Amino acid sequence: QVQLVESGGGLVQAGGSLRLSCAASGRTFRRYAMGWFRQAPGKEREFVAHINWSGGSSYYADSVKGRFTISRDNAKNTVYLQMNSLKPEDTAVYYCAARNDLSGSVYTHGYAYWGQGTQVTVSS
Repeated sequence: QVQLVESGGGLVQAGGSLRLSCAASGRTFRRYAMGWFRQAPGKEREFVAHINWSGGSSYYADSVKGRFTISRDNAKNTVYLQMNSLKPEDTAVYYCAARNDLSGSVYTHGYAYWGQGTQVTVSS
């Protein structure tokens, strides 16, 4: 069982930056690949980025590639999402998720554990 708690969301102007954090419980964090997803009002939850167990491999949605960076610190049981050059269309609730596998997935059904989400609002 893994419990995930996101933090770091907020209101930012277009072009600004935010860093999201996701703290995980348990001693087996390094066994899980981690992902970030987001859900805007009236839309389905969509993939943002994922990272493998060691942090050596990551993958991004085209919409955020070059602007967002996912990373993890296994010693702190935490995964991060650094978001730069934010756009109004990045506005959404951002969720972190844990996958019981060493490699990530772009599919929501590939993740067994989810955080409660953190709101990111980008004003124009």
